[in-house]
Order: sequence, then C-alpha cells, then structure tokens
Amino acid sequence: MFDGELSVLLGRSKVAPYTTGGKAKRIFDVIVASITLLMFLPLFAFVVLLLKLTDPGPVIFSHVRVGQGGRRFACLKFRSMVTDSDKVLKSLLESDPLARAEWERTQKLTNDPRITAVGKFLRQSSLDELPQLINVIRGDMSLVGPRPVVPSEVGRYGDKLGLYLQARPGITGVWQVSGRNDCGYDQRIEMDANYVRNWRISNDIVILMRTLGAVIARKGSY
Repeated sequence: MFDGELSVLLGRSKVAPYTTGGKAKRIFDVIVASITLLMFLPLFAFVVLLLKLTDPGPVIFSHVRVGQGGRRFACLKFRSMVTDSDKVLKSLLESDPLARAEWERTQKLTNDPRITAVGKFLRQSSLDELPQLINVIRGDMSLVGPRPVVPSEVGRYGDKLGLYLQARPGITGVWQVSGRNDCGYDQRIEMDANYVRNWRISNDIVILMRTLGAVIARKGSY
C-alpha cells in the first residue's frame, strides 16, 4: 500500500481522543516489561549466541508496523527467517497458487520455506518475540493489544480501523490465546476490536497468564 493510500484510510478512521487503558496500562506495561527483560537477559544472550553460531545474518529483524494513531514503528524480533525472505516469498507466491491463496486469506503460511531450523524453534517457543519487550518499554507496543499489522493490512480493517488505532499493538493478545493460526483473518480483526471495546486491566492479566500457559505447553510438546 502506498503512503498516500494509507494516509487516506487513516484520515477516514475515527480515532477516539483517548488511549486504550490510559496511564494505568502504560505503567503496568513498563514495570512488567522491564522486570521481564532483566529476568530474561541470560536467555536473550543465549539466543543471540545461538543465532551467531548458526547463521551469518543479522540477529535482530525489524519490520515496519502501524501503531497507535497510525504511527509507524520498527517492530523487533529475533530473526527466524533466511536473509532473502522477501525474494523467497515472492517466488513462492508466484509459483504456488495454493500458497498464494493461503497468504491472501491469512497473511501466514502453514509451511513457510523462509523459516530457518533455529527460527522454527524460536517461533514455537515464542523466544523470537523477546526483543519486543524493548518496543513495549519504548512505547511502541503494549504487552497485550491488537496484533501489530503492516501498512498493507490496514485496508482490511474497514470500519474497525479506528478501534485498532486506539491501542498500542500487543506482544500478545486475544487471538494468540484463542486458537492462534486456527483463526481466520476476519476473526482476528473482530477479536482485536472486541478487546479494545471491552478493555480492562484484569483482562490483560488473564491474557498474559493464558499466553504463559500456551508458551509452556508448546515447549513441552516441541
């Protein structure tokens, strides 16, 4: 999506003059993210070393996402894909109609050839998202919120775009603990919209606990 098209969509959306969760959510985010980052520094260092030993590419991958109020930011992750992932994706979508249909429907691939062996482990254990704690501390993201989207996805939110723009995107959210890849794209949008409409700090705590349980369960089955 071109910048002009994105600007038009953002201009048409009606963003409420308040931040979802306000100061209480922001204080909660900073305290919990800071403590968690300090606790996981040894694991952070281990992942960096693992990536350096197995792949000559960069350790951190940053991708432009649309945040609160339409502000773009660099969403951080440990790199889990090959360095030429854009070319690999383009080639696959041009040659495989089934993969192209799945990508257009969900923006995800069940069998993604871009993901490295180490990257698969990082994703299944959710360790690839550890750097997003830095995004939370910087104010780009929240611990819990809507799924952070790329500019090309904004148009798919329709009349729910305004709700998406009220909140900081989350490291985790309702859709991640409600079936994750089993959810269709429209379902994820509706879940994000309902999260914003019905925000409570207690809901954030429940989602964080459920996310922790889901991560532990995936580690146990890996």
